Amino acid sequence: MPGRLNVVLPARSRETLVRFLSSQVAQAGAAGAVVGLSGGVDSALVASLARESLGPERVFALSLPDENTPPSLRAEVESYAHLLGLPFREVSLAPWFAALRQDLPELAERTGGGNARARLRMIALYAEARARRALVLGTGNKSEVLLGYFTKFGDGGADLLPLGDLYKTAVYSLAREMGLPKTVLERAPSAGLYPGQTDEEELGEPYSVLDPILRGLEELWEPEAIARELDLPLPRVLRVVHRVESSRHKRRLPPIPKLGLRTVGLDWRD
Repeated sequence: MPGRLNVVLPARSRETLVRFLSSQVAQAGAAGAVVGLSGGVDSALVASLARESLGPERVFALSLPDENTPPSLRAEVESYAHLLGLPFREVSLAPWFAALRQDLPELAERTGGGNARARLRMIALYAEARARRALVLGTGNKSEVLLGYFTKFGDGGADLLPLGDLYKTAVYSLAREMGLPKTVLERAPSAGLYPGQTDEEELGEPYSVLDPILRGLEELWEPEAIARELDLPLPRVLRVVHRVESSRHKRRLPPIPKLGLRTVGLDWRD
């Protein structure tokens, strides 16, 4: 989509992210990092960047399939971890989720069940990280963060978010630059929380449309100006604006009522 709102990969992104990971792990005094590999481009890219930054022996790859994960994808994820030379383990979440749903039948509902699966993944990742004195690397990108397209205290919970300032289309650019496998690059983006799920179907727009709109909002353009620049109907732009605004709570600490001299999240910031 031509114009001033094109999303491009920022200069020196690879070098910056590699240095970010090494410095953050060092500052935390951690032994390394843990990343959940799903078969998607985000997790594959994070694993590759971490390997380049920390060395393969300090990056642990964890695969967390459930009953909806095809055997072919499980095999591909393991193969990719071995390709990078990363220590690897697979932990099936199927029995965990089945046990939860037995006592919480409301988790049979698609959204609630999907959120529960995302939170179970984080339980596994943090258990592994604690055992290894490692940091958990989140795999969310800037598009997902702004749109609230993540589960609160699920995939939204991590120690570091290396791709958090890269729009999804820029993630693909960096992934191509780093030579990620064709199967990863061509797979439809999906959180994998239920069969047939895709990001773009749930979001209602392809990332090629969403990212220029988000960039316009980042640069403080009015929605009407974004619509004109991208030759889009204004209601499509406003739907994205609404999604960004309505998901603001996901990007903030829980509100705390002010009682003391300085209050965390208000006037006491780390």
